[in-house]
Amino acid sequence: MPMKSMNDLFLHGLQDLYTAEKKILQSLPKMAKNVAADELKQALERHRDETQEQVKRLEQVFKMIGQSPKGIACKAIEGIIGEAQETMEEIEDEEVCDAAILADAQAVEHYEITRYGTLTSWAKELGYDDAAKLLHQTLEEEKRTDEMLTKLAKKRVNKSAVA
Repeated sequence: MPMKSMNDLFLHGLQDLYTAEKKILQSLPKMAKNVAADELKQALERHRDETQEQVKRLEQVFKMIGQSPKGIACKAIEGIIGEAQETMEEIEDEEVCDAAILADAQAVEHYEITRYGTLTSWAKELGYDDAAKLLHQTLEEEKRTDEMLTKLAKKRVNKSAVA
C-alpha cells in the first residue's frame, strides 16, 4: 500500500507493531522454556500476559481510526527473534544462555519502546487523542518491563553467567 499521508504512515506503523506483538507472543513461551533462572522465567511469562493485553489495545486503536486490525511483515522483530532463536540453540551453559535470552528480551523491549513512542507522538499530531492514550499506556508498560529486566540482569542473571 503506498503511503501518501501521515495517516497512511501511522496505519503502517500500527500494522508493523501489530505483527511484532503477535510474533512476540509466539516467542515468549519458547524463551521462558529455555531459561534456567526462575525469576527470569516468571518475568517472561508475566510479560506474555501483558503482551496479550497490548495486542487488545492495538486492536482498539485500529477500531478508533476506522481500520480493521491487520498486520504487515515486520522484518525488524523477525530479525531480533531470529537471533534470539539462534542464540538459544548455540549456547550450552544455561546461565550464559539466560543472560543472552534476557539481552534478547531487552532488544525486543527497546524496539517496542521506539515504535510505541513514535506512534504515540503521531497519534497526538493526527488528533487521535484516545488512541494516543492507549499507545502511551503500552509505552509505559514496555519501559517498566525494560527496567525490570535491567534490574534482574544486574542483580542475578549476569552475575550467574560470569561465575
